[in-house]
Amino acid sequence: MNLVAPDEHQLLVFWTQFAVLLLAARALGQLMKRAGQPAVVGELGAGLLLGPSPFGRLAPGAGEWLFPTDEVQSAMLFAISWIGAVFLLVSTGFETDLALIKRLGKGAALVAAGSLVLPLLLGAGLGMALPDVFRQDPGKRLIFVLFIATALSISSLPVIAKILNEMGLMRRNFGQMTLAAGMANDVAGWILLGVIAGLAQAGEIALGQLALTLGGIAAFTLGALTVGQRAVDAVLRELRRRQAGPAATFTTVVVIALVAGALTQFLGVEAVIGAFVAGIVLGRSKYKQDEAEEHLEIVTAGVVAPIFFATSGLRVDLGLLADLQILLWSVVVIAVASVAKFSGAWLGAKAARLPSGEGIALGVGLNARGAVEIVIATIGLSLGVLNQASYTVVVLMAIATSMMAGPMLRAVARSWQGTDEEQRRLQKEESVSRNVMVRSHRLLLPSQGGINSIVAAQLLHFAWLDDVEATVLSVGNDADEAGVQAVVDVFDDRPVTVRRVSSDDAPEAILSEAKLGYGAIGIGAPDDRQGRWILSPVVDQLLTSTSVPLVIVRRARNLERPLPGAFARALVPVSATTSSRAAQEIAFNLSASIGTEAVLTHVLTNPGAIHSSDRERGSGGGGVAIGEARADVASKVIQRAEALAGELGGRVRTVARSGSSTAAEIVALAAEEEVDLVVLGANLRQIEGRPFLGNVVEEVLEDCDATVVVVATPSGPYG
Repeated sequence: MNLVAPDEHQLLVFWTQFAVLLLAARALGQLMKRAGQPAVVGELGAGLLLGPSPFGRLAPGAGEWLFPTDEVQSAMLFAISWIGAVFLLVSTGFETDLALIKRLGKGAALVAAGSLVLPLLLGAGLGMALPDVFRQDPGKRLIFVLFIATALSISSLPVIAKILNEMGLMRRNFGQMTLAAGMANDVAGWILLGVIAGLAQAGEIALGQLALTLGGIAAFTLGALTVGQRAVDAVLRELRRRQAGPAATFTTVVVIALVAGALTQFLGVEAVIGAFVAGIVLGRSKYKQDEAEEHLEIVTAGVVAPIFFATSGLRVDLGLLADLQILLWSVVVIAVASVAKFSGAWLGAKAARLPSGEGIALGVGLNARGAVEIVIATIGLSLGVLNQASYTVVVLMAIATSMMAGPMLRAVARSWQGTDEEQRRLQKEESVSRNVMVRSHRLLLPSQGGINSIVAAQLLHFAWLDDVEATVLSVGNDADEAGVQAVVDVFDDRPVTVRRVSSDDAPEAILSEAKLGYGAIGIGAPDDRQGRWILSPVVDQLLTSTSVPLVIVRRARNLERPLPGAFARALVPVSATTSSRAAQEIAFNLSASIGTEAVLTHVLTNPGAIHSSDRERGSGGGGVAIGEARADVASKVIQRAEALAGELGGRVRTVARSGSSTAAEIVALAAEEEVDLVVLGANLRQIEGRPFLGNVVEEVLEDCDATVVVVATPSGPYG
C-alpha cells in the first residue's frame, strides 16, 4: 500500500478551509433562521459567497490560496463534505416512519411517479430548446437533453429532510410522504444519471449493467429490512447487554451507515441512499439508544452537514449572469423546474385523492433540489456534458428552489393543519414527547403465570400507546405456561414478544433482560410481606438494583372472584414530584382508554398540628400563613393535574382532604369512594441497603384493600 500524506502547506490550507466554511455556514445559517428561512439556505449561500464570485473576484489572491485547483486539496474537503451527507441521511432515516409510509403507500407511489415523470418530460423539452451556448459539445445533444431532464426530475433528500426537520414538519403526513417520494426520485435519478454517464463515456447504454444496478438496489433494500434488521438488532442488543454506553453505540451506528453506503456505491448508486436505508433500519431497532441518536444529530447539525452544504456552492460563478442570454434562460430553467415538479406532485396527489392542501405541500416540498442537484451538475461538468454556463444555471436552480421551499412550506403548513386524523396523531405524539413515563419505549412484564401478572398486564395494556411493544418474560422452571399465555393474551393485538428464562434466580433474570432498552418494568406483586420486605423478596431486590422505572401492581385483597376486576374508578393522590407526574400519566391514559374515572386528591396535613408546632417555635400567627401557603400550593398542584388530564383525555373529579396523616386519609378516601385502584408515585431511595418508597406509599400498601399501583422511579442513594 502506497499512502501519500498531504504536505504541510496542504494541511494548513485544509484546516483553514474547514474553519472558514464551518464558521461562514453556521453564521449564515443562523442568520437565515432569524429571517424565517431554513438554516440550510444560509449554509448553501456560504459556499456560494466564498466561491468564484463574489469572494474570488473581490480577492482573487486570497481565493486562489484558500481554494486552490489542487486534486489532493479538493479531495480532503469533499471527503468531509460527503461524510456530512451520509450522517444527514442516517439522521433522516431515524425519523422515517415506515409504518406511516405504508399506511400512505398508494398516495406516496402516485406522488413519486407524478413528481418524476412530468419533470422528465418537460426537462427533455427544455433541454432541446436550450441554445448551444449551454452545451459543452454540440455533438452530444441527446446526452445533454437527457441530462437536463434528469436534473429537473430529481429532488434533494438531504435538503428536504433538513427543511422539514427545522420547521417541525417531519412527522406531518405530507412530511413522511415527501421523504418517501423524494427517496424514490433520488433512486430513479441516480440510476438515470448512471445511464447518462455510461452514454457519455461509452456512447451506448449498458443494459446488462443497468439491470444489475436495479436488481442490486432492490436486493439491498429488501435484505437491509429483513436479514439486515435482525443483524443490527443482534449487535445493538449485545451492546445493551454489555452496557457499552452511547459512545460504543454511536461508533456502531456510524460503521453500519458507512458499510451500507459502501454497498450502494458499489452497486452504482450514491452512498447517501445506503445511509438513508441504514438509518431506517437503525431507527426501527427495538434496542436503539436515544443518546447515540442525539450525539449523531449534534455532530451532523453542528459540523459535517454545514460543511456539506457550504462546499456545494464553491464552483458556482455568478459573474456569468452578466450575459443577458444566460440570465434569461436561467429564469426559464428555474420556472420550468418549479412548475414541473410542483405540478407532477400535485397531480399525483390528486390521483391518490389526497386533500388539496396536502397536494400543494407535497409539490412545494419536493421542489427543493439543493446540494444533490449541485453534485449532479458537477458530474455533468466533469463528463463534458455541461459547460460552465449550464453548470451555473443548474446550480442556481437548485439554490433557488431550496430557498423557495422553506417560506412556501411554512405558508402552506400555517394555512392547512391536515386532516382530523392527522391532527389527533400529532397531538398525541406531542403529548407523549412531554411524558415522563408513558412514552414509546418498550415494556417488560416478568411473570410466572399468576393472577397478579394478569392485573399488571391489564394496566400496562390500557395505559400505554397501542404500538408500544411488550415483552412477557416467563421466569423459572416452575412457571405456569397456561397462566403466562393468559398474560400474553391480555395484550391482544399489541406487538408482544415472549421470552422464557429457565434461571431460578428471578431478580437476576429480570435485571439482565431490563438492560436491553426498556422504558418500564411492570410487575404483579404478591402480597406476602415477610419481615422487612415491602411486598416480596423479588420486588425488593428489583427495587434495590434496577435503574428502570417499576410499575408495581399489588392486586386488591379479599376478592371472591378469581379474575381481575374492572378499573372503573381510580384514586390518584397528586403532588409536585416527577414520580407523581408519572403516576398521573398512567391513570389518565387508563381513563382515556377505557373510561376509568380518576379521583384526584392532595391531602393537606392538619392545620392545627402546624399551628401547634409553630407556637412551640414561638412563631405566633405564622402558622396561619403557612397553612394558607400550603393550600395555595395544593390548589396549583391540582390545577396542573387537571390540565394534564385534559391533555391526555382523562375523565377526572377532585376531592379535597386534610388530616394529620396523609396515608390514613388516602386509605379512608379509597374506601369512601369505593375505588378499584390507587395509583401512587414514589421516588425510590436506598436506606442502609433497603429500598424505601416513602412512609406514605408503604403505609398505603400496608393498609389499603384496593388494588394499589406504585410507580417507583429510581433517584439514587439517600441517607
